Amino acid sequence: MKKIFKFILNTIPRPILIRLSIVVRPILAFILKGNRFTDPIDGKSFRMFLPYGYGNQRNNVLSPSTLSLERHRLLWLYLQNETDFFTATIKKKVLHFAPEQEFYKRFKKQNNIDYTTTDLLSPLADVKADICNLPFEDNAYDLILCNHVLEHIPNDTKAMQELYRVLKPGGMGIFQIPQDLSRETTFSDDTIVDQKERARIFGQYDHVRVYGRDYFDKLRSVGFTVIEEDYTNKIASELVEKYCLAKGEIIPVCFK
Repeated sequence: MKKIFKFILNTIPRPILIRLSIVVRPILAFILKGNRFTDPIDGKSFRMFLPYGYGNQRNNVLSPSTLSLERHRLLWLYLQNETDFFTATIKKKVLHFAPEQEFYKRFKKQNNIDYTTTDLLSPLADVKADICNLPFEDNAYDLILCNHVLEHIPNDTKAMQELYRVLKPGGMGIFQIPQDLSRETTFSDDTIVDQKERARIFGQYDHVRVYGRDYFDKLRSVGFTVIEEDYTNKIASELVEKYCLAKGEIIPVCFK
């Protein structure tokens, strides 16, 4: 199964995968029903989660029902337990980059947020836009979600500056990235052009860097106040395993 999923991820373009998954998802959810693991996004349980990874495949990470990964489930729990994202009575303006399927329909249905999605390629984007040149006004959004996007952007400094520009003073942004916390500094190498080699080194063929711990300081240099939220350490260990979370993953919670 791992080889099959690896082949699919590395050969089928992402927009097509998004459309195909709408058909495949309910079938997978039915076949894999069980009680070992639970997806906190929809509360459904399974005997196993699916493997995932463009380079090295990780076992039990892709939820059969929502197609969420570890980072999505962690973000959901953080928004649910630590913020008023789902409960605020005053409507907030939310900007969501490269909207994930597991969130898109759920967030669209919320009456307490004014929800806008954006991306260059995603079929789920309301606004087709370059993150380095956004068509939005200054200080426009109360919350920005931009997760696993910046590692694709050659000029990530410009992208961060744009995120800062369109966030309201006092607003919050969550900018998750794949991160190697054992690295002090971020690594990039434009001379590596072979896709298999890029997947091996960067974790995915279309990533342009591996972020180290200096990621948080780079966000600070743009102007953000950054909280390095080690949220899995605030969750009971049995739930970390039950929800298939990545122990020690840091959520970058940014304020303007």
